Amino acid sequence: MELVIQTLRSALATTAERWIALTQSLPVEMLTQPPAQGEWSAVECLQHIVDSEKVFQFRVQAFLEGRDIPGFDPDTEGTQSGAGAPRALAEEFVALRRASLDSLAKLGSADLARKSKHSELGPVTLSEMVHEWVAHDLNHTMQAEKAVMQPFIRACGPWQVFFTNHLMEG
Repeated sequence: MELVIQTLRSALATTAERWIALTQSLPVEMLTQPPAQGEWSAVECLQHIVDSEKVFQFRVQAFLEGRDIPGFDPDTEGTQSGAGAPRALAEEFVALRRASLDSLAKLGSADLARKSKHSELGPVTLSEMVHEWVAHDLNHTMQAEKAVMQPFIRACGPWQVFFTNHLMEG
């Protein structure tokens, strides 16, 4: 089980590095441009991940204290996009993630078996929640990278046929 915790921590560690690389290397305009009507820009994805990191930290503590956990609605409880410069937001995420990784390093096998009641999902284990955390993190990082891909895909001419699974209309 210790290997499971280490694997989860390793997966969570990768996304902070990806966000720093994205915000250091790409122009702000590319990071803030929605890929299509109604879709999140890369920065909006990053803001959501920052908001969610705080929620996940709260949830880990709730599991350890034997408390129930509330749901989280990013549309009503999340920070509105445009709250800060992409690089500063990425640095905030790195600091939050560092604290999260430190907390996860203190967990043992028995902790992963802890149960709580989620207000919307019912009984859940800490193991399930941390696995969801990793999937959520990777999902929104990939979503942001897909948003950043759009101008490149649209400008690649005949090679565009190789990216039909990633091209977003709009």
